[in-house]
Amino acid sequence: MLKLKIREKITGLLVFYFLCALIAIGSTLFVSWKLEGGAAAINDAGRERMRSYRIAYLLGQQVHYPSPELQQALAQEIIFFENTLVELQNGNPQRPLFIPEDPVIREQMILLRDAWYNTMKPGIQKILDSPAAKQKDTLLTDYRPMMENFVEEINELVSLMEKSSAHYTTKLRYIQIALMVVALLGSILLEYIFSLLLVRPVQRINQGLQSMGKADFSVRLPTLSNDELGEVARGFNQMAEKLQDIYTTLEQRVAQKTDSIKVKNRELGALYKVAAFLNSSTSAEPLCDSVLKQMMALTGARGGVVRLTDPKGEQLHVVAAQGVSKTFLENETYLSVGSCICGEVAQNGVAVSSDLKHSRLHTCNKENFRAVSAIPIRSNQRILGSLNLLFNMERILPPAEIRLLESVGLHLGVAIENQRLVAREREMAVSEERNLLAQELHDSIAQSLAFLNIQVQLLQNDLSNEKIPEALQVVDQIREGVQESYDDVRELLVHFRTRLKHADLEGAIASALEKFEGQVGIRTSFEHSGPTLDLPPEHALQILHILHESLSNIRKHSGASQVSVELRTEGQCSLTVKDNGKGFNIEEKNDDTHVGIYIMRERAHRFGGELAISSANNQGTVVSLSWRRPVTLTTEQRSTA
Repeated sequence: MLKLKIREKITGLLVFYFLCALIAIGSTLFVSWKLEGGAAAINDAGRERMRSYRIAYLLGQQVHYPSPELQQALAQEIIFFENTLVELQNGNPQRPLFIPEDPVIREQMILLRDAWYNTMKPGIQKILDSPAAKQKDTLLTDYRPMMENFVEEINELVSLMEKSSAHYTTKLRYIQIALMVVALLGSILLEYIFSLLLVRPVQRINQGLQSMGKADFSVRLPTLSNDELGEVARGFNQMAEKLQDIYTTLEQRVAQKTDSIKVKNRELGALYKVAAFLNSSTSAEPLCDSVLKQMMALTGARGGVVRLTDPKGEQLHVVAAQGVSKTFLENETYLSVGSCICGEVAQNGVAVSSDLKHSRLHTCNKENFRAVSAIPIRSNQRILGSLNLLFNMERILPPAEIRLLESVGLHLGVAIENQRLVAREREMAVSEERNLLAQELHDSIAQSLAFLNIQVQLLQNDLSNEKIPEALQVVDQIREGVQESYDDVRELLVHFRTRLKHADLEGAIASALEKFEGQVGIRTSFEHSGPTLDLPPEHALQILHILHESLSNIRKHSGASQVSVELRTEGQCSLTVKDNGKGFNIEEKNDDTHVGIYIMRERAHRFGGELAISSANNQGTVVSLSWRRPVTLTTEQRSTA
């Protein structure tokens, strides 16, 4: 069957309608053209009749009043008459002018032409050629009846052409009426065809859509054509079938989706609990044990083991186990990386869920486990161990549960790595504090003890040589050294017991200066400008340690009578400690060999500060500590961040 599109159908109809209209209009134009030519012929034939009378009149005048002018006028009229006669017979399409294609009219025209050339024109010439006037009168009298008969012939020709013109006029009216009828019938036919091709199919589609809007999915559209609307109808029917199927199985789908959502919620709840628990400060073993229990409850596993790699990454050792026997643990406490399923997962980092039908895992088979799932525990692309779930039935975990377990393994790995990093950070902090303590002991008590050791040797020599005065002098020096060592130990104890309450740096500085002035007797002054600082406690503690070190150096070495401390917290923060002591040569003490200065610089470096010392002999010393003011976010900025 020929498959035509709607556009092709409409174009074909319009072309057919156009051809019909073109034929009708062409017919009217042809008939009008015929009528126009016939009217011109009738008009010229009527002129021939008038010229016949004029020729007779000019002939009579020439007979009675001969003159060259009348003869010339007569000859000219005869020429005009003959030319018109020839044009009537042959026609002239350019005017247009032609006699109708009627044998009677053609015969009358031939008769008229013959009468002119055979009777009328020879008669005129005979009258003009007669020499006697009386004979001319006689011939002129005979010419008049001939002329009357000739005019009657012309009238007959005109009458025949008028009848033919009336016939063509009637035909033109019939054609115009037929054209009107064709236009009316064509419009009705086009309206019917367009209704059949477009309106009715669109109405059926609209009715189908309204029915579907009322949840009637059983509606179907007839496919009566192979055009675009037929394709739309077939597509509508397919859509209706699918919607009917979906609507029929909607409750079942809702139940399935509800079950799926419940499973997802359960998985998300387990993942949330795991994530919340992993954020606690619990050590690695309790973390692994809790995560293992939750994953066993989620997946329905009968047993499970969490293994972590040793520092060398060669062996896995069990850190948590559930649902397995002591014999299993004794045999599986240590497992080489790369061996069996669990070891392979710890080696290549790819999760595995497999049954144990054809496996050679004797330990798992003895425990009557039928399936195992091994999930890598990783952090920053580094594998830390594996999470193993054991099932007493054949079960392969779906991809969604595998992804969930991989996410749990990732969270667990990050938590374990964080625990390790925290432990390392604590060890590093303790090591740094011990290093600083050793440096301060070396700079203060160790030197004092070395001095006392030398003094004891001198005392022994003086006593051996019985130099009592010198021995007593050495004893006084030893007593002063012991007192100085005691003061150093006491200062160190105070220094390392320093704590801040809510990072109150201003109050801590004022309290330190008050204690220093009460213990040493050196006057102090404190000036603070700018807003209250919001510093982390560890940063404020380092600043306070630097202040204590500065005050200790002033007590030991400066011989100052006044100390001024200035704290500025606007823009670039700074702490300045200035004394009026004897000072020292900064070039000799600024090479990091002086332990006190080195410790102060190290503490400043810890929180991003810079330490500067300026001093000269007999001009006092200025210790300047500067750091960037921390940016404090508003509540709106924190929520935006």
